[in-house]
Amino acid sequence: MLYEVIAVALSYLLGSISFSIVIAKWVKGIDIRQHGSGNAGATNTLRVLGKGPGLLVFLLDIGKGVAAVFIGRALSENDWIPVLCGLAAIIGHNWPIWFRFKGGKGIATTVGVIATLAFLPALCAGVIAIATIALTRYVSLGSLLFAALTPLFITFFYFSVPLLSASLLICIFAFVRHRTNIVKLFQGTENKLGAKKG
Repeated sequence: MLYEVIAVALSYLLGSISFSIVIAKWVKGIDIRQHGSGNAGATNTLRVLGKGPGLLVFLLDIGKGVAAVFIGRALSENDWIPVLCGLAAIIGHNWPIWFRFKGGKGIATTVGVIATLAFLPALCAGVIAIATIALTRYVSLGSLLFAALTPLFITFFYFSVPLLSASLLICIFAFVRHRTNIVKLFQGTENKLGAKKG
């Protein structure tokens, strides 16, 4: 039990490392949350700092989701613990203890978590999400589709109660964190990928 608590706590602390904030501070000496959309994530890093930093943040955020699941697997044989560790990393990304609990929206970290727990469902949802972003240039729409479709594909291909429960909770996280984007999508004012935002 102690190791399982440690695994979840470590995953939250790892998730709380906001790479967009750290890299923006290193590269430009700014707080990324005060620029662009104000979100501490890969898309806003791309808009504010460019492709290199944006891609680096995206990969690092995915990596901490992957690492959290492996921490859970290493410290427990209980099927729930890797799932809880993944959720803890996403919660850490969204509400990071190191940065006054103001983080990103957790999609890249979610990709890392889901891809490690259930690769095929993540791949199917990811292909649809990427195609949607390519066609519409709305990253938020692709992100929401990924979050919404993942539980569906888990049910079809890789059903387990821990995974389905986690994917439904992640879906709720995503929609709550993207609520302003959803309003903008309906209003037709959502930022498109490649558009500059001051």
